[in-house]
Amino acid sequence: MKFRPLHDRVLVRRIEGEEKSAGGIIIPDTAQEKPSEGEIIAIGSGARNENGEIVALDVKVGDRILFGKWSGTEIKIDGEELLIMKESDVMGVIENSKKLKKAA
Repeated sequence: MKFRPLHDRVLVRRIEGEEKSAGGIIIPDTAQEKPSEGEIIAIGSGARNENGEIVALDVKVGDRILFGKWSGTEIKIDGEELLIMKESDVMGVIENSKKLKKAA
């Protein structure tokens, strides 16, 4: 099934965190917090401003993002659990660390 978010909404796939703590302790699934990091897999066309013009989103498909703990609405598409949220719920985009080192 294809899904396209409307307006300023994005579709996000959570990126699973580590199953071990820094000390090597394995954390059971029931005790783990849901990750607040994800990958954008679809975006809407953008929001409208006061003049009625469409303003494009700052994020794009494939971006790795951070979002709030309670952000978005969980949905299931083709058996996969995904999140749909407004772009304003996205706190930031995680840039590739290699690109950051080259720029410095």
